[in-house]
Amino acid sequence: MVRLIVLGLLKNKSLSGYEIQQILQTSRTDIWAGILPGSIYHALKMMDKEGLVEINNIEQTGHRIKAIYKITEKGEKEFVHLLQKSLEESSVLLPNTLYSGLSFMQEIPLKDKIYALEKQKKNLEQELELQKQGQAIKEAHIELDDVMKLVFENVYNHYELQISFLQKLIDHLKSKLIE
Repeated sequence: MVRLIVLGLLKNKSLSGYEIQQILQTSRTDIWAGILPGSIYHALKMMDKEGLVEINNIEQTGHRIKAIYKITEKGEKEFVHLLQKSLEESSVLLPNTLYSGLSFMQEIPLKDKIYALEKQKKNLEQELELQKQGQAIKEAHIELDDVMKLVFENVYNHYELQISFLQKLIDHLKSKLIE
């Protein structure tokens, strides 16, 4: 995922690792894609060794030196390959950690179960809000095409479905407190 996104950004223009990191953080792409800042620099170094990117320029700001990378012809071919592969792969990811925990939740007290699920629900609600803020930030800089609007809608639907499921679980467990 990191390689695809980095190559895609470099296909549009030459950037430093820091600039890539800022674009991903500002648009909240780092959150839904699970990209850590260090992975960007690691990917750039590896792709440089592989000839997929190369240093286009070195800029110095005060005492800091930053490398500006550009995509190579080999990198453009790799980008198309990764893009095609990303469109072919299954895009359904199930909450396996949650499902595993639910399988064994009889091992902890009812109040602890409810607390943990409420905490997860709150975290998902906060993440959903961050995603919405990311869309607003992106829309302030560029006009989103219909595909990107559908992507955001799908992301929101995933969050809302999981939040709804958690609320049903919480309600079910709270009804057990009354019994």
